[in-house]
Parts: sequence; C-alpha cells; structure tokens
Amino acid sequence: MRALIVRHEHVTEPGLVGDRLAEHGYRLTTVTVVPEPRHHAPDVPFDFPDAADWDLIVSLGAPWSVYDHAAVGSWIDGELALLRKAHHLGVPVLGVCFGAQALTTALGGSVEAAPRPEIGWTEIETDLPALVPPGPWFQWHYDRCVLPPGAVELARNAVCTQAFRVGRSLGVQFHPEITTAMVRGWLGLGGAEQCVRHGVDPHALLAHSRAMEADARANTRLLVDGFLEQVANTTA
Repeated sequence: MRALIVRHEHVTEPGLVGDRLAEHGYRLTTVTVVPEPRHHAPDVPFDFPDAADWDLIVSLGAPWSVYDHAAVGSWIDGELALLRKAHHLGVPVLGVCFGAQALTTALGGSVEAAPRPEIGWTEIETDLPALVPPGPWFQWHYDRCVLPPGAVELARNAVCTQAFRVGRSLGVQFHPEITTAMVRGWLGLGGAEQCVRHGVDPHALLAHSRAMEADARANTRLLVDGFLEQVANTTA
C-alpha cells in the first residue's frame, strides 16, 4: 500500500502519523514542495503526483495561508487539483492544519482568518472520541476552515472546527504528526518570535511538548487507526 506524504516545507515531517501508517504496512513516499533555500520565498514551481497512483494521501501543515496566492504562488492550485481528484476517485486523504484547509478549499469550502491564533497544547470537544480523541493536541494556526458541502464536523473548540469528515477523507486543524524536534525546528524558523508576539513562552512550549511526547503518540495512534478504519474504510 502506497501513501503519498505532501510536505510543504523542510522542517515538518510525517512524524507520529507516518510512524503509525508504517506500522499499518504503508510504504511512505514524501515529496517536499518548498525546498529550504526558498522557505521565505515559497512561490516555487512544483508538479504534484497523480492522485490515481496512491492508496492514501496525507497533506501536512505549512506556515502560509491557502488563500495567499501572492505568497505561495501557483503550486497551491496543483495541490487543490490533487486533493479534488483524490476525493472524486475515493482515495482517502488525511489533511493536517494547512492540509485540512487545502482539502476544504478543494472541495468547495473556504478558509478565513481565525478570531485569534492558537499556539500550544489544547483540548477539544469531540463527538467521536474513538476517532478524534479530545487531546490535548498541538496547535499552531492563524486561519480556520469554512466547511465544504457534505462535510460533517466531528470536533471543535471556541476558535474553529477542529476535525471534519468528507467522503473517505479526514481534516484536522491540529498537528497529530508533531514531535519535539519539529517544535524546535518551527521555533527556530521564526516561530519563537511569533510566540512572543502572542504571549506564548517559546521555552515553556518546547518543554511542554517534550512532556507530552507519550500522550501525543498514544492520541495519534488512536486518530490514525480511527481514520483508517472508520473514515477511509480500509483494513490496512
């Protein structure tokens, strides 16, 4: 079984999500849209693979906004086409943060600025804790999804929809893939300054992430298992 991992920048990895998919027997192929030298100028040319060639697609997070074409350039249109075709073919998609927002946009929803950013570990209200545990989950986002037609909200908090299902796909606003190394990398790429601007102590955030490692892995295992069994409807 072949899983395509769309990594938008060089620091984020499949992480805990990739680990659990591999345990289910998936062979992961990771493509990186924006290479490290272009991180601050992400409008690069990129040709996305064909959705028909994969059994499952994971679209990870990104520090940009789906609707900011001036920043990301034309590659976002290629990703939206990939996710739209996957949906029409019945190829399951797991969209994470930016990936969930891209899935929303591809299927006729939209993305807007959230009333406030969320940075840190947050519990959520969930309708299906066996599929989407209440967390705490790691969050780092400034936008939120306006769900497409046919999507079903599965979890939420006061800021936004936190998880939704559409067809065989699942979108989550939080970061189930997160590892301490990724948090450290995001902080080093300007995230520490963002934290300070929004009243978050970056050193405390890193320490909290380290303390959450075991819980994060357990929650992500439940999420990935639930996604495969209850949403993607696969016996992988």
